[in-house]
Amino acid sequence: MKKNTHATIALLLLLFLLSNITNAQPGENRLNALVKTVSFLADDKLEGRRAGTKGEKLAADFISKQFKRNKLQALGLAGDFLQPFEINDGLSIEASSFLKLGKNNLELYRDFVPMPFSNNGETSFAFNSLLLYNINDLIEENEGNPHFDFNDALYQKIKSLYASRPNAPVLLFNGKDSVLTERFDAGNKKSKLPCFVVYVSPRVAQLLQATIDTLHLNVNIVESKRTGHNVVGLINNNAEKTIVIGAHYDHLGYGEDKNSLYVGKEKMIHNGADDNASGTAALLLLSKELNEKKYNRYNYLFVAFSGEELGLYGSKYFVDHPPIDLKNVRFMINMDMVGRLNDSTRGLTIGGYGTSPQWGELINLKNDYFKIKIDSAGSGPSDHTSFYRKDIPVLFFFTGTHSDYHKPSDDAEKINYNGELKIIDLIVDIITQSFEKKEIAFSKTREAAATGKSSFKVTMGIMPDYTFSGVGVLVEGVSDNRPAQKAGIKSGDVIQQLGRFVVEDVQSYMSALNKFNKGDEVEVKIKRDKSDIVVKVVF
Repeated sequence: MKKNTHATIALLLLLFLLSNITNAQPGENRLNALVKTVSFLADDKLEGRRAGTKGEKLAADFISKQFKRNKLQALGLAGDFLQPFEINDGLSIEASSFLKLGKNNLELYRDFVPMPFSNNGETSFAFNSLLLYNINDLIEENEGNPHFDFNDALYQKIKSLYASRPNAPVLLFNGKDSVLTERFDAGNKKSKLPCFVVYVSPRVAQLLQATIDTLHLNVNIVESKRTGHNVVGLINNNAEKTIVIGAHYDHLGYGEDKNSLYVGKEKMIHNGADDNASGTAALLLLSKELNEKKYNRYNYLFVAFSGEELGLYGSKYFVDHPPIDLKNVRFMINMDMVGRLNDSTRGLTIGGYGTSPQWGELINLKNDYFKIKIDSAGSGPSDHTSFYRKDIPVLFFFTGTHSDYHKPSDDAEKINYNGELKIIDLIVDIITQSFEKKEIAFSKTREAAATGKSSFKVTMGIMPDYTFSGVGVLVEGVSDNRPAQKAGIKSGDVIQQLGRFVVEDVQSYMSALNKFNKGDEVEVKIKRDKSDIVVKVVF
């Protein structure tokens, strides 16, 4: 576990002193509020606020209390501020799973591990009734084959083994290993096979061939779920239209979801001060100040999203299960990583600039303080994308990436709190100026990648739904005049295969894309409703 640094302790001491100053000026109170929020959310005791964990729930409770203190109306499912949603955590092996050789229990993960596509259930069998296969034979057979995909080849091999002896369990081992090296793939999406498939250590494989004992096997593989929580509060001015203001508060935990850029071996907490305790702090301060200033021409819906780091889980769930009618949303403002303003360059990126023609009238690109860089796209790597998908104008505020991005070193003492206050003031200014506009009209924009820079030689021009738990890639959006649209692919289609490459999830889709070059023509298999369709895509 990463310990609090001296700088963090000094920051908390400053917070304590500020909280005891009875005659603090308004600017000091605002600064104090930001420091307090970021320091709490980025503390080690929240263990990185991974969606669906105890740390996330502690953060959600903190935000709920602030919303209540700021006199927001609770719009959660149970009369509170919380909107729970389910996160598919992949597959897991239940503790009830076992493999016994005679009366001897073998150890899960050391002696054996069920394959994720194994059949579930309990059985007993003798050695001469099973299929024992050395996977190194498959590797050697395909040595030098540039198109060899081990996982797909092994899956097909197991299917052929089962076809030759339908009732036989399949036990795999690698004759070149000295210990069990196979790890359970919780993200596997290959269809379950009708047979039992278990990977065993070479030691167990040798024992099996030297014994006449009966084997007893129980496999119980289940889909794991965890629950994330959006935190939702409303300033209800009984107005016809509502302005949505959002920021995600979840982060990476210890990096369990493999989205960390940390390369060290020690297990470390990712505190996510800038990403996105900074945006959450701005959200809470705005919820207080917009209520106090009584800008009552509109309602204000404040949402602290969770699951953003997993692929916009929380915001996608929110727009699919909104507590208000989205047709009455005037626009949405998203704040993600607004805590690292450089005092020398003062660079601020505002995304979503092209989602309404009115933004050009309301945002002064020659701002006296900020050097504003605009990004016209309505989609991007944060929660405003989910609202843009519902034809809602959006703005996205962002001070840029840095060397601490998605690393344990993104800590509270590195936040530029005064710079963040300037951004909050700019947002309030844009909101109040928008009062003079009768309408903030929606405009469709070009698509942007949802995961940062792409190193691929080709692109389909689709926006995948990262929350999709089925087999394949669910198309959430299609870019104009790109290969997918020209081929007739539509939102709602599920991509199942690119050429000869089977698509099981976003990762295998990206891997397949990397095999093609510009100008290549490829058959793409998709499922539309209940029909399988093949279209030709030219990259």
